Amino acid sequence: MKALSFAVSLLGMGVLLSGCSSSPEEDISCGTVSGYLQPDASTHWYRVVVTHLDGKPVVSKPNYQLTPGEYEFTVAELIDDPTLGVSLSARIPKTFKLQVQGHERYHIGAQFHTDKRYMGKDTNYWEPGVWLQEAHECQFELSPETK
Repeated sequence: MKALSFAVSLLGMGVLLSGCSSSPEEDISCGTVSGYLQPDASTHWYRVVVTHLDGKPVVSKPNYQLTPGEYEFTVAELIDDPTLGVSLSARIPKTFKLQVQGHERYHIGAQFHTDKRYMGKDTNYWEPGVWLQEAHECQFELSPETK
């Protein structure tokens, strides 16, 4: 009888312990959008600062871990090229959409168009976008409150 009671106790502990471990379906993949790396200036890409994500103001940070899906980023360029002659009023933030996939890192920036000399209030001197995409492990772990 003691052996049976001991076996039932062990089985019960095994069930309890298995409930504590993380299973693959409890992890959610994510993608990372990064703005911290300085692109090579010879490529005419420059850093940006994220001001809004999906229309909501954010505090800019180096990385944004996001579930897969489409996002709209509003960014301000940090172009410091001496040939840029536009006025401060032309240096306005721009938005772009990005389809984020799981386990990918997207390095975002401002592409400075060097095809002509930009002066005055011409805002066409740059476009936001992704200058480097690479494989990157990214995974959210769900906490008990978010299940």
